[in-house]
Amino acid sequence: MEIRPYRSSDCETLVELFYQTVHAVNAKDYTREQLDAWATGRVDLERWDRTLGERAAAVAVEDGVIVGFGDMDETGYLDRLFVHKDFQGRGIASAICDVLEGQHPGKRYTVHASITARPFFENRGYRVVKEQQVERRGVLLTNYRMEKDGAARDLSSASPEEAPDGAERSAGL
Repeated sequence: MEIRPYRSSDCETLVELFYQTVHAVNAKDYTREQLDAWATGRVDLERWDRTLGERAAAVAVEDGVIVGFGDMDETGYLDRLFVHKDFQGRGIASAICDVLEGQHPGKRYTVHASITARPFFENRGYRVVKEQQVERRGVLLTNYRMEKDGAARDLSSASPEEAPDGAERSAGL
């Protein structure tokens, strides 16, 4: 697996990966109505491309196929983190986080994690600061504002869409 920087030519593939991941992986923790409100399948590609290009954005590629991506802004806010539904549990999300956190050393990392992603982030040393009910298209979704001190040792590495409120793009794995 290779982790490389985002390219504008990746955008459509990432949007599709986001949609498929939300609707497959997060289905165990959210209703169909919530999934449809979170990931509609209709996004502003120019906005996604712009925000991914402005931030540290990492893309995981395996055998020429994009299998995951994530992005972090200069404050240490991890906006999106999604891994293809067929590539879950292979360390891809951890590898992406390692790269993004490594590009922002010493920051206090924050994320709005889905119910599904919460255990992943807890295993990385993040702690829940607040459980949130966020509204997307008139539908409430639960997510968690989580934080991690960037100076803290990351124990996980030691072993071998558009919503500013974080609802749509909250890390879903």
